[in-house]
Amino acid sequence: MRSHHVSRVIAASPEAVYDYASDVDNLPRWAAGLAQAAVVREGDSLFVESPMGRVEVRFVERNRFGVLDHDVTLPTGTVVTNPVRVLSHPDGAEVVFTVRQIELDDDEFARDIELVAKDLERLDQQITGTDRPRP
Repeated sequence: MRSHHVSRVIAASPEAVYDYASDVDNLPRWAAGLAQAAVVREGDSLFVESPMGRVEVRFVERNRFGVLDHDVTLPTGTVVTNPVRVLSHPDGAEVVFTVRQIELDDDEFARDIELVAKDLERLDQQITGTDRPRP
């Protein structure tokens, strides 16, 4: 299994980025690779309609370290752990998302990496209110 780190620097404080990204109600606004409609809460579980079908998402508890790790249970029952960090950066905050090649061929893996990059670009646009191109 391969991993690939996708990152995006956002011109906002790490706290502002973390607060926005950790609010699950914001997922459909920026994380189209995961959530294509509103988050559905069933008890302690979160469900979203994704490009892969209906999936369950479990985030780590809010924390002061900028950790946004989350497990996604696919329709196949496979659980994919997605490490995500919001780090301090000289220009604001850097979001680093680790994409893992689980149950994906090389083309699907490359497509997932591209989708995550687009999601982080949308996150940047949502937070900063800009439509700046990727560096």
